[in-house]
Amino acid sequence: MTEVVHARGHEHVSARHASTFEITTDDYLTPAGDCILAIDADRAPADFDPDFVEACRDANAVITVTIKAAEHTESVTGRGDPDLEFASERSAVGRTSEYVDERTVLFEADFAAEGFDRDLVAALADGTDARVTFTVSPE
Repeated sequence: MTEVVHARGHEHVSARHASTFEITTDDYLTPAGDCILAIDADRAPADFDPDFVEACRDANAVITVTIKAAEHTESVTGRGDPDLEFASERSAVGRTSEYVDERTVLFEADFAAEGFDRDLVAALADGTDARVTFTVSPE
């Protein structure tokens, strides 16, 4: 199962955060937002299909987020959990930790913002449009 979100980069994308990455519906980004990879997303976790959300709530689910901007693509994988809410109407956050709140869409991620390919980050910092695909599958 997949969900697709369209967003765009911003000049302040730095992808330096060590434990999270984020896609937000906000249409701005300050330099302090070092986990944010893309802004102005056309959808948030609260908009995702209930069947997709239910599949993500399986403790054995594998959730992959793939970001494509220009010719650059990067994927990060984490896991699902029954506590995932998918309630945020603003942002989707992937975490390397086990912390869960209304924004969390996966945790125990392979890496956070700082682990994303620097060419992809540069394209996002140039304001390139991004396609963000969320995929869930059983382990």
